[in-house]
Amino acid sequence: MYRLLCTEGRAKRCEFTTVHGTVQTPVFMNVGTVAAIKGAVSTEDLKQVGCQIQLSNTYHLHVRPGDEIVKKLGGLHRFMVWDRPILTDSGGFQVFSLASLRKIKEEGVYFNSHVDGRKIFMGPEQSMQIQSNLGSTIAMAFDECPSSLADRSYVQASVDRTTRWLERCKTEMARLNSLSDTINRDQMLFGINQGAIFPDIRIEHAKRISDMDLPGYSIGGLAVGEPNEVMYEILEEVVPHLPQNKPTYLMGVGTPKDILEGVERGVDFFDCVYPSRNGRHGHLYTNSGTVRLLNAKYELDDRPIEEGCNCPACRTYSRAYIRHLLKAKEMLGMRLCVLHNLYFYNKMMEEIRDALDKGEFLSYKKAKLAGMEENN
Repeated sequence: MYRLLCTEGRAKRCEFTTVHGTVQTPVFMNVGTVAAIKGAVSTEDLKQVGCQIQLSNTYHLHVRPGDEIVKKLGGLHRFMVWDRPILTDSGGFQVFSLASLRKIKEEGVYFNSHVDGRKIFMGPEQSMQIQSNLGSTIAMAFDECPSSLADRSYVQASVDRTTRWLERCKTEMARLNSLSDTINRDQMLFGINQGAIFPDIRIEHAKRISDMDLPGYSIGGLAVGEPNEVMYEILEEVVPHLPQNKPTYLMGVGTPKDILEGVERGVDFFDCVYPSRNGRHGHLYTNSGTVRLLNAKYELDDRPIEEGCNCPACRTYSRAYIRHLLKAKEMLGMRLCVLHNLYFYNKMMEEIRDALDKGEFLSYKKAKLAGMEENN
């Protein structure tokens, strides 16, 4: 159930209730691709830094350890010891970005595994079956993510096929949810809007998939190389044509600025590898700009990463110590940096929700962006 609490312009403050708990939106989904956040972060850590929902990937878990194994072990929630919602990406993006020698046909995609080269076939039915085996809260539809540089005729044909695939996903998920041995018979299917950077194709596709009356909708194929302003323009055009009484998820986005701009345009859900990936390289988010901890100027800096931050790293350790750990390639350094960045993102989402509750989002956004443009 999706409940609208308040709005400010197009920005929405909502609650989304699932079989695994209620998510307060806008929300950032912490990315645990292979059922873990990179950087030695446990599920207990995730709760400590305010994570409401996390994302895992269908393709990667199908390749390793195998979705059948996860099912035999009780599903993804039990496997990774996480009792809150999980969204599984369909694997479509990975099939098109990682796999080699792929061949797209109406039935699905034939490709070689990026791990061991073995031949794999994945189509709408297979993606739904894998996600059903994982037992995630939310399953994403299997789609093609065309390049933002693709020509119009290719994009239109791709979007038409993605629509046909979504119909097959919906049919297969209904079948799977009716089976007695299905782990999560309340699994929800989110459709994906595609169309590269062609607003008219995107709008028409949004209308077509909205008619399918799914529990939620996402916008894919953005933040893949196009200028940020183009992404914001696409959101301006497309979001109003998706159901306003359902969650809207912007896939793979993004920076704090991108999230703030997305919220203003009506987006509820976000995910991105930036906080964990950048954290592992010592790039840390703060309210006064990015700290690049490997810089020599932090060698004797005994301050926390950010004054006043209540994350596990800032409560105890200095910039100098964490920098030393990174330079020495000690895993603790990466872990502390990832925890800080995840805390920053989740805290920012909490602040966004509070600002929306008070009708002060636009002033909050302006102040947040101005602060982050400072230098440490």
